[in-house]
Amino acid sequence: MNQDIYHRLADLLVQKFQLDPAALRPEATLESLGLDSLGLMDFVFSAEDSYGLRIPEELLDPRQGGITLARVVEVVESQLTAKAAA
Repeated sequence: MNQDIYHRLADLLVQKFQLDPAALRPEATLESLGLDSLGLMDFVFSAEDSYGLRIPEELLDPRQGGITLARVVEVVESQLTAKAAA
């Protein structure tokens, strides 16, 4: 897992969503952190804006449930890699 992306997304969760930094762990689901499906989408949009990319909805579909912070990091990293290769 890319630690730089993890820390940037964790900071985003703390700053924008007022989450407790102590509760943030890679394996924590966004739902367990207090984000509902709308909050998840807001977080994804914020991450996209932060990195200047677009994440296809099927990669982080809020209907899937159980999306972890580590999964979001993985998806952002893969999209950044794809963007750099294009």
